[in-house]
Amino acid sequence: MAAEAGGGEPLVRFVKLSGRAAGSKKKVRWFPVRRLFTHSCPSIRIPSRFLREGRKSPPARSGHRCVADHANLYVFGGYNPDYDESGGPENEDYPLFRELWRYHFATGTWHQMGTDGYMPRELASMSLVLHGYNLLVFGGTGIPFGESNGNDVHVCNVKYKRWEKLSCDGKKPNRIYGQAMAIINGFLYVFGGTTGYIYSTDLHRLDLSSREWVQLKPNNPPCDLPEERYRHEIAHDNQRIYVLGGGTSWTAYALDKIHAYNFETNTWEDIPTKPHENLGFPAARRCHSCVQIKHGKLKLVTMAGTGEG
Repeated sequence: MAAEAGGGEPLVRFVKLSGRAAGSKKKVRWFPVRRLFTHSCPSIRIPSRFLREGRKSPPARSGHRCVADHANLYVFGGYNPDYDESGGPENEDYPLFRELWRYHFATGTWHQMGTDGYMPRELASMSLVLHGYNLLVFGGTGIPFGESNGNDVHVCNVKYKRWEKLSCDGKKPNRIYGQAMAIINGFLYVFGGTTGYIYSTDLHRLDLSSREWVQLKPNNPPCDLPEERYRHEIAHDNQRIYVLGGGTSWTAYALDKIHAYNFETNTWEDIPTKPHENLGFPAARRCHSCVQIKHGKLKLVTMAGTGEG
């Protein structure tokens, strides 16, 4: 999930976020960083009394997406093949979850949101961003996976709890899943993804005012474009879009360099990163998650994921 951040220099350096010294069995978390915060960022502690058994919370799932504002975490969609864990006969969309949950930070409580309008049925590996009170959902796949994909933009206003499908013009992206997207200066950017058979390196932009799609054509020769991929993450600093990781069903891409799309020059750039002084680079990965935090500086946390093999 991503939030808007200020401009500045590219991401160039990896720093260990937490963990033990080299040789420890504990996993290490990483983030590529341009500059560190000048002020510490408070951590969120969930009171244990809110996590005791008996309180309703979302069932276990994968393939869902999350976004957050200052007060709430929103969780949409997902997949669980376990019939009982996914709700049994009460879940009409088994093995998918056609539902929206909200987690309130201050009270530590979950709430399944009842909404009006048409909720999309492509509920795994879609893209999700939060823009004001609006959740924007694009793409994703339903059942059967890879054959029931979407390429519409659905919007849920979390204040009024209503869904709407945007009517858009122009050249829409293919029906894909596993793509990444971000809202930058009034435009929705979508990069990469897969149809289930073909992986993409396409970059599309939707003008949220005119609701017109455009497929961007960078000035690079084909050999200088990023490799086709899905299940990557993107971030931005209002000057560039940064692509982190991703891959295909048979490979994952390394983080010793980051592909960056330059808005001003309409070109892709390869930005080398610097390893941690003791631990080197984070392992190549796909299916991970990143969080970009807006506080005037670009800070990006990337965790977990699946590597090669």
